[in-house]
Amino acid sequence: MDIAACIFDLDGVIVDTARYHYLAWRQLARELGFDFSPEQNERLKGVSRMRSLEILLELGGVNLSKKEMEEAARRKNAWYVDYITTITPGEILPGVLDFIKELDNYGIKKAIGSASKNAPLILKRLQIEEKFDALIDGTQVTKAKPNPEIFILAAKALNSSPEECIVFEDAQAGVEAAKNGGMCAVGVGDSKILDKADMVIRTFVSLRWGQVLKAISH
Repeated sequence: MDIAACIFDLDGVIVDTARYHYLAWRQLARELGFDFSPEQNERLKGVSRMRSLEILLELGGVNLSKKEMEEAARRKNAWYVDYITTITPGEILPGVLDFIKELDNYGIKKAIGSASKNAPLILKRLQIEEKFDALIDGTQVTKAKPNPEIFILAAKALNSSPEECIVFEDAQAGVEAAKNGGMCAVGVGDSKILDKADMVIRTFVSLRWGQVLKAISH
């Protein structure tokens, strides 16, 4: 198998911004008169902002007009941006930078494929923009995961075919998107949730490129 490129989701793979999303969604829920638990927040992983809002409103039994939904999404995002402007390079998840360096040693191209419209800001705060050859974010796609659009665009940006790409994802919808796009998928997190991935890792710590190639070739 000739792998030429790796595509990384951002939230939960490179940095844990999920907690900031959760705090902002919980703030919105409380404003609308109900609470929102960390367990319920799991349903929002890897899902677009507007779909996340729809799920939140379903959980709270709240109905909003389209205009009210757009305003609610805007408020949530403003709170989230306030949170992420405090992110520092120290929040990059363990082992990520070492693994990226290893990919450089093998001449593997790298892209970010994130549904987040704030991906450029997060990468800038983490001071790692230069480590990636391409960035596809939520401003460039129209279809949410598990549709493979975001990863197909990332592969094109890297001048690679889907068969030459490995996607690193922490969400079930993201793993499915990679597979739907004809790519291999490495799940980052719980193997029970990410059971459709070709390989699942808990963390990037001590991960070697050879281990990844061996796992996906089986």
